[in-house]
Amino acid sequence: MRSKPIFNQLSPYVPGKTIEEVREAYGLDNIVKLASNENPLGFSEQVQKGLQESVEQLEIYPDGYARQIRNVLASSLDIDEKQIIFGNGSDEVVQIICRTLLEPGTNTVMATPTFPQYRHNALIEGAEVREVPVVDGDHDLRTMLNQIDEQTRVVWLCNPNNPTGNMIDQEAFDQFMKECPEHVLVVVDEAYREYVTDSSYADSLNALPTYPNLMITRTFSKAYGLAALRFGYGIASKELISTLEPAREPFNTNVLAQKAALLALEDESFIKYTFEHNEKMKKVMMAFCDRLGLGYYPSEANFLLIHLPISGDEMTEYLLQNGYIVRSGEALGIPNSIRLTMGREEDMNHIMKVMEEKISSVSKYF
Repeated sequence: MRSKPIFNQLSPYVPGKTIEEVREAYGLDNIVKLASNENPLGFSEQVQKGLQESVEQLEIYPDGYARQIRNVLASSLDIDEKQIIFGNGSDEVVQIICRTLLEPGTNTVMATPTFPQYRHNALIEGAEVREVPVVDGDHDLRTMLNQIDEQTRVVWLCNPNNPTGNMIDQEAFDQFMKECPEHVLVVVDEAYREYVTDSSYADSLNALPTYPNLMITRTFSKAYGLAALRFGYGIASKELISTLEPAREPFNTNVLAQKAALLALEDESFIKYTFEHNEKMKKVMMAFCDRLGLGYYPSEANFLLIHLPISGDEMTEYLLQNGYIVRSGEALGIPNSIRLTMGREEDMNHIMKVMEEKISSVSKYF
């Protein structure tokens, strides 16, 4: 049996270690996961209460059109319901875009490092991947524009960018869209938009009527705390969504995910609480880094990419031994760093002590 040749070069996505894996490997009782940018506050109580009433008729397929959440979401965004496509996480929306638009002989442009699924899915479709290194954590938009040619089908803008946390502001976004050729789809991934504080953050939703070659992806996995249920969506013109829909699997979002997303949207107070907690913890963590002389990117997300005087793998291992799961920068393409999700206050206070112990032991680097 022969697969596409590209599969000889690709590896499956490797997530951070699970709590169970760390508990078994290190014999620890208390383990805190700060590696996958999940919401440390959990999810809305309204979701928990509402889902208990939804566990019925599981023998029936879910609504493939997701009418209830579609209508509420369209109303809240002030767009037509046919401008939305749903996915089993926004990852699947990325896959649908690649499946529809990319093929051998075409190319796609993206930053590096950024969300790895853009590259992964593009390669599976046989497209050429053109990666442009970030500059101080920012998308190098000018160089990305220069990489576009007649065979370019998709450009990816992760805003804020994962794993750096840097954002694209309104002025830079407007200039990019004006100069980007109309035959190129610009996908703006806004997985972390609920955490953004900077008022100059690009308003891509308002730009949709102006640019038919613009698409936005969003998720309920991060701020809404529904990562386990996998529910994301894309927003674009009705014409583009209509083109993408045949590539979407039928019944791709389950009934519990649809209901949970609907309930989560109703609880604005939980998102406000999440936002405020994240900002508080990020300020505390940045002050800690400043005190120790550790560099970091100006994140507008729920994580910090922290530069270290040692390898990210070494710090990650030390933190694992102390019950904290983080993401090593070596695995993300940024050596001597870790990506650290902002957690609960008590956990953040403790992990800072543990990190300082390790930094102090290698103080000769300072």
